[in-house]
Amino acid sequence: MYRESWVEINLDALKKNFEYILQKSKKELICVIKANGYGSGDQYIIQTAIESGIRFFAVSSLDEAIVLRNEGCREKILILGYVDPKDIDLCIEYNISTTVVSLDWLKEVIKKDVRGLIVHIKVDTGMNRIGLKKIEECKEALSLCLQNQILPEGIFTHFACSDDPNQTLTLKQYNRFVEQVKSLDYNFDYIHCDNSDALLSLDEDFTNYGRLGISMYGISAHDKTLHPVFSLYSAISCIKEVDEGEIISYGATYTTTSKEIIATLPIGYADGWLRKNQGRSVYIEGELAPIVGRVCMDQCMIHTTKFYPVGTKVELFGQHIPVQEVAKDLETIPYEILTNLSERLTRVYIKNNKTIAVSNARLERSLK
Repeated sequence: MYRESWVEINLDALKKNFEYILQKSKKELICVIKANGYGSGDQYIIQTAIESGIRFFAVSSLDEAIVLRNEGCREKILILGYVDPKDIDLCIEYNISTTVVSLDWLKEVIKKDVRGLIVHIKVDTGMNRIGLKKIEECKEALSLCLQNQILPEGIFTHFACSDDPNQTLTLKQYNRFVEQVKSLDYNFDYIHCDNSDALLSLDEDFTNYGRLGISMYGISAHDKTLHPVFSLYSAISCIKEVDEGEIISYGATYTTTSKEIIATLPIGYADGWLRKNQGRSVYIEGELAPIVGRVCMDQCMIHTTKFYPVGTKVELFGQHIPVQEVAKDLETIPYEILTNLSERLTRVYIKNNKTIAVSNARLERSLK
């Protein structure tokens, strides 16, 4: 690690979350690791999931699925999003299940020889994104699959507001989904509608699988007993005393009101540490130190109460500052914070309270 800014992924906490959610939901789980495992890097997430008894993974796109296969994943993989019909042969070649996103999509796909293709039918129960809305469409899609030797192994929907404690809309979508599935009178191997928050809050036994995403990382609107997996750290690269009346960073948005100790951290918005973090605080040895001046592309400055040695570790979020707090302050969601963490940040993996791997994707690619 040539620059002391890094993301720490605690695999012990991840495994505890897997075990807890498996027990609480009483369902088999599809582990959703799209967007490179929400920014964590997918290989160690997959390994930990398999150790916890999970054998099914989901991604957003065909390229993400092929990456998993090339990395050695031999478990079931489902693409939740759109696959261009011209690329459907690759789903068969790599043994990847894909989603029927619309009736028109399916009609385009069956113009080719798609024997052996495995699909999950997506039912749009109110998200109004991808999926089939009408019972008649679902029936026609099922019929076309069977006529063309496509295996319709699964059916699913997606909830729009499962993080809302008022479950009115979620229950409305759930009831629509149950009605749609029952109307098809077909024995699907995989029936799934519960996403992370629904797995932890919706008491239903119609489905046999749930899709676990953000909650595996300890983030839930409903359950505060989960263990945080992600932490973001940096370390002081420079520290100095600045006289009263000096400006800090671009735009002169901060002026010292007295002599102040200003420390520089080698992390900025190119790492996903956004400019909107100006004015928030980071944690350093029991002190909350405010970020002063604009966050730069590669660096930011903090106001400390004493001179810390260069190299002193600083927590941007983690044990003392939850990522949910950062998201709330920035008027966004934890998903966006995590997936914005760029690949130039080194990933450090912790297992059995020890560092087991250190990965910097950009550096590693350059060395091949």
